[in-house]
Amino acid sequence: MTELGIGIIGCGNISLTYLKMIPLFSGMKLRAVADINPEAAQARAAEHGLRAETVEGLLAAEDVAVVVNLTIPEAHYPLTRRILEAGKHAYSEKPLALTLDQAIALRDLAGQRGLRVGSAPDTFLGGAHQLARAMIDEGRVGQVIGGTCHVMSRGMEHWHPNPDFFFQPGGGPVLDLGPYYIANLIQLLGPVRSVAAMTAASFPTRTISNGPRHGEEIPVDTPTNIHALLEFDTGAIITLGASWDVWTSSHPNMELYGTKGTLQLPDPNYFGGVVRMSEGDGDLTPLTPGDHPFGQLNETRPDGRRQANYRAAGLADMVAAISQNRPHRCGIELAAHTVDVMMAILKAGETRAWVATTTSCPRPAPLPPQAAQALMR
Repeated sequence: MTELGIGIIGCGNISLTYLKMIPLFSGMKLRAVADINPEAAQARAAEHGLRAETVEGLLAAEDVAVVVNLTIPEAHYPLTRRILEAGKHAYSEKPLALTLDQAIALRDLAGQRGLRVGSAPDTFLGGAHQLARAMIDEGRVGQVIGGTCHVMSRGMEHWHPNPDFFFQPGGGPVLDLGPYYIANLIQLLGPVRSVAAMTAASFPTRTISNGPRHGEEIPVDTPTNIHALLEFDTGAIITLGASWDVWTSSHPNMELYGTKGTLQLPDPNYFGGVVRMSEGDGDLTPLTPGDHPFGQLNETRPDGRRQANYRAAGLADMVAAISQNRPHRCGIELAAHTVDVMMAILKAGETRAWVATTTSCPRPAPLPPQAAQALMR
């Protein structure tokens, strides 16, 4: 497969992960980085033997075919639009956009230009979540009729030195962490038909407790405590709890209840973890993880725990799909539908009424071990 040149715009913390992971995959070659802060781009370029460009220079670069958008969420839509207008394929960090209209506009523009748009999250391509997908596809738990998923924590002000944007419109746990859970549910169960929700901002302000702004209060202008019901086209009804107002929780990240048994999944923010399953009323027991390459431990967290991290797998699949003329798994239809579901949750919380989604998407194709291995060098 011919290598496509990759450029990255946005040289913040997440760029470290992409710069480390992209070389693991075949079909693409890092060429250049850019940032509105030239010093940040120069530092990343020097660390990785790349070219530092201005944003305009990277968009015009002849050796860059795909641009990865790692800017802040409010810049995702305008920059991805500029990437497409420059005639390049785009891959965005999550969320793809902050409104459904923006997501649809990107979908339509990409279609008109014959270009690809991909979007994180790609963690559902991980070994754990693909194992759960195989159990569902093989009918091991029967038809999934219900489930729960929970993403809960204290919030970002306790560790992030500048957490302001997390608590403003465009932030909050639904838009920040919801994409991991919703995209994984869609790849497991298919599209969402309608949504109900109750939402609240439990605290009007937050106090930063880390860094040079320690002790400073910041306003909260978006819901931080969300409880939603998602109705899928299949008839499954899933409870989603997303909160930054919780000190401690013992809820499993995700459980799916089928007509023949139960699946318990690890955190969809990560590629790996233990999948447990019960058949009938038996105990939940760990499944043998298998040999999926995106489930192999390859990184050590700051706390010493080992994890599987293959971020850029979705980008690699998109690059391969371009040459193979097939749909890519982290595609624009999935990303737009994920935005649709998130916007429906927030709207339902405001109106206290059921909100129907207006988009749909096919389930992404499964990624079995052999297909995942083919994406790697």
